[in-house]
Amino acid sequence: MVSRPEVDIVVQAVSGAAGLPFSVATLKAGKRLALANKESMVLAGPLLLDLARKHRAPLLPVDSEHSAIFQALEGRDHGSIRQILLTGSGGPFRLLSQDELERVTPEQALQHPTWNMGPKITVDSATLMNKVLEIIEARWLFGVKP
Repeated sequence: MVSRPEVDIVVQAVSGAAGLPFSVATLKAGKRLALANKESMVLAGPLLLDLARKHRAPLLPVDSEHSAIFQALEGRDHGSIRQILLTGSGGPFRLLSQDELERVTPEQALQHPTWNMGPKITVDSATLMNKVLEIIEARWLFGVKP
Protein backbone atom coordinates (compact mmCIF):
# COMPACT_ATOMS: atom_id res chain seq x y z
CA MET A 1 0.00 0.00 0.00
CA VAL A 2 2.75 2.48 0.90
CA SER A 3 4.34 2.19 -2.54
CA ARG A 4 1.21 3.07 -4.50
CA PRO A 5 1.72 6.10 -6.79
CA GLU A 6 -1.10 8.11 -5.22
CA VAL A 7 0.52 7.89 -1.76
CA ASP A 8 2.55 10.99 -0.87
CA ILE A 9 3.08 10.54 2.85
CA VAL A 10 2.78 7.64 5.26
CA VAL A 11 2.08 8.19 8.94
CA GLN A 12 3.60 5.15 10.61
CA ALA A 13 2.15 4.71 14.10
CA VAL A 14 2.11 0.93 14.42
CA SER A 15 3.40 0.31 17.91
CA GLY A 16 6.48 -1.69 18.78
CA ALA A 17 8.75 -3.66 16.49
CA ALA A 18 5.74 -4.51 14.30
CA GLY A 19 6.00 -1.02 12.78
CA LEU A 20 9.53 -1.45 11.42
CA PRO A 21 8.58 -3.23 8.15
CA PHE A 22 6.20 -0.38 7.30
CA SER A 23 8.91 2.21 7.93
CA VAL A 24 11.35 0.31 5.71
CA ALA A 25 8.79 -0.18 2.91
CA THR A 26 7.81 3.49 2.98
CA LEU A 27 11.39 4.71 2.65
CA LYS A 28 12.27 2.14 -0.02
CA ALA A 29 9.28 3.45 -2.00
CA GLY A 30 10.74 6.97 -1.73
CA LYS A 31 7.73 8.23 0.22
CA ARG A 32 7.74 10.80 2.99
CA LEU A 33 7.66 8.95 6.32
CA ALA A 34 5.93 10.69 9.23
CA LEU A 35 7.20 8.51 12.05
CA ALA A 36 5.21 8.24 15.27
CA ASN A 37 6.88 4.95 16.26
CA LYS A 38 10.07 5.34 18.28
CA GLU A 39 10.80 1.62 18.17
CA SER A 40 11.61 1.78 14.45
CA MET A 41 14.43 4.27 15.15
CA VAL A 42 15.57 2.40 18.27
CA LEU A 43 15.77 -0.92 16.43
CA ALA A 44 17.07 0.28 13.08
CA GLY A 45 18.01 3.96 13.15
CA PRO A 46 21.09 3.64 10.91
CA LEU A 47 19.20 1.48 8.40
CA LEU A 48 16.26 3.89 8.21
CA LEU A 49 18.52 6.93 7.82
CA ASP A 50 20.46 5.14 5.08
CA LEU A 51 17.24 4.23 3.25
CA ALA A 52 15.96 7.80 3.59
CA ARG A 53 19.16 9.17 2.03
CA LYS A 54 19.37 6.49 -0.66
CA HIS A 55 15.75 6.91 -1.78
CA ARG A 56 15.55 10.66 -1.08
CA ALA A 57 12.63 10.01 1.22
CA PRO A 58 12.09 12.57 3.99
CA LEU A 59 11.84 11.09 7.48
CA LEU A 60 9.84 13.32 9.82
CA PRO A 61 9.38 12.65 13.54
CA VAL A 62 5.77 13.45 14.45
CA ASP A 63 5.61 12.20 18.03
CA SER A 64 5.83 14.63 20.97
CA GLU A 65 9.33 15.72 21.99
CA HIS A 66 11.10 14.67 18.82
CA SER A 67 8.65 16.52 16.62
CA ALA A 68 9.17 19.67 18.68
CA ILE A 69 12.95 19.30 18.46
CA PHE A 70 12.73 18.70 14.71
CA GLN A 71 10.63 21.85 14.28
CA ALA A 72 12.98 23.92 16.45
CA LEU A 73 15.92 22.81 14.30
CA GLU A 74 14.20 23.46 10.97
CA GLY A 75 16.78 24.81 8.53
CA ARG A 76 19.68 24.48 10.96
CA ASP A 77 22.73 22.27 10.62
CA HIS A 78 22.33 19.33 12.99
CA GLY A 79 26.12 19.26 13.32
CA SER A 80 25.92 22.41 15.42
CA ILE A 81 23.81 20.75 18.12
CA ARG A 82 25.70 20.57 21.40
CA GLN A 83 23.00 19.09 23.58
CA ILE A 84 19.36 18.02 23.51
CA LEU A 85 17.44 17.85 26.78
CA LEU A 86 14.45 15.55 26.96
CA THR A 87 11.99 16.40 29.69
CA GLY A 88 10.43 13.91 32.06
CA SER A 89 8.34 13.95 35.18
CA GLY A 90 10.59 11.49 36.94
CA GLY A 91 7.87 8.89 36.95
CA PRO A 92 5.48 7.85 39.69
CA PHE A 93 8.31 6.46 41.84
CA ARG A 94 10.56 9.54 41.77
CA LEU A 95 10.12 10.34 45.47
CA LEU A 96 10.67 6.79 46.73
CA SER A 97 13.78 5.78 48.62
CA GLN A 98 16.08 3.06 47.28
CA ASP A 99 14.57 0.66 49.82
CA GLU A 100 11.02 1.51 48.68
CA LEU A 101 12.00 1.17 45.00
CA GLU A 102 13.19 -2.37 45.64
CA ARG A 103 9.66 -3.29 46.80
CA VAL A 104 7.70 -1.73 43.90
CA THR A 105 5.39 -4.28 42.31
CA PRO A 106 4.35 -4.66 38.68
CA GLU A 107 0.81 -3.84 39.79
CA GLN A 108 2.00 -0.48 41.14
CA ALA A 109 3.86 0.26 37.90
CA LEU A 110 0.65 -0.44 35.96
CA GLN A 111 -1.34 2.20 37.85
CA HIS A 112 -0.92 5.19 35.53
CA PRO A 113 -2.94 8.09 36.97
CA THR A 114 -3.78 9.80 33.67
CA TRP A 115 -4.36 7.38 30.82
CA ASN A 116 -4.46 3.73 29.75
CA MET A 117 -1.57 2.98 27.41
CA GLY A 118 -1.44 -0.79 27.71
CA PRO A 119 0.82 -2.71 30.07
CA LYS A 120 4.18 -2.48 28.26
CA ILE A 121 4.06 1.25 27.59
CA THR A 122 2.70 1.92 31.09
CA VAL A 123 5.58 0.04 32.73
CA ASP A 124 8.10 1.66 30.34
CA SER A 125 6.71 5.04 31.37
CA ALA A 126 6.69 4.29 35.11
CA THR A 127 10.26 2.96 35.08
CA LEU A 128 11.51 5.73 32.74
CA MET A 129 12.53 3.10 30.17
CA ASN A 130 10.50 5.16 27.70
CA LYS A 131 12.96 8.04 28.25
CA VAL A 132 15.86 5.70 27.44
CA LEU A 133 14.12 4.79 24.16
CA GLU A 134 13.63 8.50 23.43
CA ILE A 135 17.35 9.14 23.98
CA ILE A 136 18.21 6.41 21.47
CA GLU A 137 15.64 7.83 19.04
CA ALA A 138 17.09 11.34 19.36
CA ARG A 139 20.60 9.98 18.86
CA TRP A 140 19.67 8.68 15.42
CA LEU A 141 17.23 11.39 14.34
CA PHE A 142 19.52 14.29 15.18
CA GLY A 143 22.99 12.74 15.01
CA VAL A 144 23.87 13.48 18.63
CA LYS A 145 25.73 11.33 21.12
CA PRO A 146 23.71 9.95 24.05
